Amino acid sequence: MPNHETEIIKTESLWSILLTFLKVGAFTFGGGYAILPVIQQEIVVKRKWVSQTAFSDILIITQGMPGQLALNSAIQIGVRLRGTAGGLIAALGVTAPSVVILLAIAAYFYPLLRDNVYVQAVFYGLRPAVVALIAAAAIRMGREILYGWSGLILCALLLAVSIISGIHPILVLLLGGLAGLVVCRRQCSK
Repeated sequence: MPNHETEIIKTESLWSILLTFLKVGAFTFGGGYAILPVIQQEIVVKRKWVSQTAFSDILIITQGMPGQLALNSAIQIGVRLRGTAGGLIAALGVTAPSVVILLAIAAYFYPLLRDNVYVQAVFYGLRPAVVALIAAAAIRMGREILYGWSGLILCALLLAVSIISGIHPILVLLLGGLAGLVVCRRQCSK
């Protein structure tokens, strides 16, 4: 019996994938983790292209890959929906707005607005908004993927290790994986 989380859905049009990821790319400021709530709202809640569990799995996989989180996530979702063509279209959609906006800013607006007090004030307000979006995405994901006290304690310990020691995120992921092996092995054998 096929696993419905990983099989490719051939019914979603490439046009729909492109428009969805153009919207995601166009209305997200801050990139990286700030884009997660937007992708989650569009892909999981609104369009129901993947479940919350599958979305969490995609994020786990893409965080271990080189490159931008938003781009890697878009590619993974596009591939699930329409194979390689879906992945390419999703990648185009999520990156095109940023490229166009950055080119416009670099070529014309930045020299004119670099020292503008109002522009600086807008960016001052956008920075905390990006942090709030990242925190909201983390809380939503935490509710979905942290099971029981052991998951919460492991998350808190890894967060503390990451903040206090400043070790590389890959080492935190490896520590989490090893701790998961120990905890799950004990819990699963009961």
